Order: sequence, then C-alpha cells, then structure tokens
Amino acid sequence: MADKTLETLFHETLKDVYYAEKKLTTNLRKMARAAQNSELKAAFEQHEEETQGQVERLTQVFELIGKRPRGKTCDAIEGIISEAAEIMEEFKGSPAHDAGLLAAAQAVEHYEISRYGTLKAWAEKLGMDEAATLLDQTLQEETATDEKLTMLAKTVINTAASGKAA
Repeated sequence: MADKTLETLFHETLKDVYYAEKKLTTNLRKMARAAQNSELKAAFEQHEEETQGQVERLTQVFELIGKRPRGKTCDAIEGIISEAAEIMEEFKGSPAHDAGLLAAAQAVEHYEISRYGTLKAWAEKLGMDEAATLLDQTLQEETATDEKLTMLAKTVINTAASGKAA
C-alpha cells in the first residue's frame, strides 16, 4: 500500500485523460463530419484543434513528472463515444440528430472538466506549480467549450430538433 500515494493517483489519472484526449481527436473528426448544422460542425472542428494542443500540454505534464506519455483505457470515454456512435447511426437524417451529438459532446466536456479540475487540485497539493498551470489552461478551454455548446444548444440546435420556432 505504500506505493499508493497521491502522486501515483495523479499519474494514473493523467494516463486516463491522455488516453481520452487521444481517442477524442479521432472521434471529434467523425462527429464534425456527421453534424448537419454548420455551426455545430465548426464547433467540433475547433474543439478537435484545441484537443491536439491539450495533448501537447499533457505531454509536457508527463515530462515534468519524469514519466513517458502514455494512456490507459478510459472506460468513461469509451462509453460516451459508444453513445455518440449510436446517436449518429440511429438518428441520422432526423431533426434530433445534432441535439444528440451535442449532448454527447457535452458529456465529454463535463467528464474532462471533472478530470482536469481534479488533476489541477492534486498538482497544486503536490507542489507541481507548472503542471497545475498547464492543467488549468486546459480546464479553462474545456469550460469555454462547454459554455459554447450550451449556447449553441439553447439558440439553434434544440430549437431545430424540437421543430418549434424559438
């Protein structure tokens, strides 16, 4: 049990989120291609670009702690991606398609916000100031993306899905 420290947990969680970000890069591309609404498509494309930068920051954090960047399977992201794939298949061509994709994207954002907030807090507790700063940059991006998706849902996507005028 002696090796089960906060530093160990930090490293394991870092591997989890690294895996998630790498996996999301590919899946955001798929979601952008599947999106029917041009604003949603653009939001997915922008987030895919941001995600690449986030992977770079995670690589820097791994370097700061003297570990090789590598991921470990993240069951939570696998589940969310699976749900998004189901939506793309089952709702293709329907007015609710983009609302479902947006909901899946927000599930990803909420997961990432939780993970990055936790990692940042642990980095601060462990005196890893530079890592905390890098993680906070990503946390701020994830929060901004979630806010952008919420606004898009409220102003365009959910209205289109409901078939009712705003």
